[in-house]
Amino acid sequence: MTTPTAHTHTAPARPCTTPRLDALVAEIREAVGRGLPPDLTAYLVGERLAPHLGTADLLTPEQCEGDPDRYRQHLLHAESDGSFSVVGLVWLPGQRTSVHDHVSWCVTGVHEGEEHERRYRLVPAEDGVPAHLVATEDVVNPQGAVCGFAPPGDIHRVWNAGAGRAISLHVYGADIGRLGSSVRRVYDLPADR
Repeated sequence: MTTPTAHTHTAPARPCTTPRLDALVAEIREAVGRGLPPDLTAYLVGERLAPHLGTADLLTPEQCEGDPDRYRQHLLHAESDGSFSVVGLVWLPGQRTSVHDHVSWCVTGVHEGEEHERRYRLVPAEDGVPAHLVATEDVVNPQGAVCGFAPPGDIHRVWNAGAGRAISLHVYGADIGRLGSSVRRVYDLPADR
C-alpha cells in the first residue's frame, strides 16, 4: 500500500542567504510563534510568503540551480527549534514527484514558472476491493500562487509540465534539515487517473 519516506535529492545546506529571504524567515517565525492550529498557521504563513514570490532578490543563483535527473531540493532555512523549515524546489521540464503525503502542515508558493498538481483521496480496502486512490482535483499553480494544507488529506503529486524551469518555495512545520524530506509516505496504489 505505502512505502516509507521517499528519498529526494537534497542539496547541502548553504549559509548563503539574501536580505529578502532573511525578512521572509522572520515573518514566518512570527506567524509560527503564535502557536495556532496547523490549518491557521498554514494560512498565516501563506500570507507572509505571497509578497516575496517572483522577486529577483529572494534567492541566490545557486539556490535556483536544478538537477538534470530529478527535481532538486535546496534547504533554505531550518529553524533551530525545529518548528519550521523553508525549502526551495527547482523543477526542470517533465520532472515530478511520486504520489505522496507529508509529515506536517505545508505552504507552497510558486516563485517562477508554474507547477501542476493532482490531489488524491485514499479509499481503504473494503469488501474484497483493494485500497486505491481517487483523483479529486487537478490544479495549475502559476507564478505567485500560494496554497497550504495540513495532514490528513494531503495526498498529491506535483510536476513541471512547462517548457522552462519552475521554482517553488515550501514552508513545512518540521525540521527538514534533520528529516531530509517532508514526505511521510509514498503511495504505490492504483489510481483512477
